[in-house]
Amino acid sequence: MAFTLDSTLGQIIDDPQAKKVLEQYIPGVSANPMLAMAKGMSLNMVLAMPQAAQYGITKDKVEKVLVEINKQL
Repeated sequence: MAFTLDSTLGQIIDDPQAKKVLEQYIPGVSANPMLAMAKGMSLNMVLAMPQAAQYGITKDKVEKVLVEINKQL
């Protein structure tokens, strides 16, 4: 299954290979206590949050991570 911007953060974290790639780009993300609240959110929803910009998480960066994740699957 290919991941997209409509995939939830939880779907990505629950996939061991996808989680590994995500951790390479955003170290510590899977251990962040805020993750529990965001697991049900799509990546598009996460990008719409002001906190995403504060952490430097942009649509371009997320799309690059998705390309890398999908290459590994």
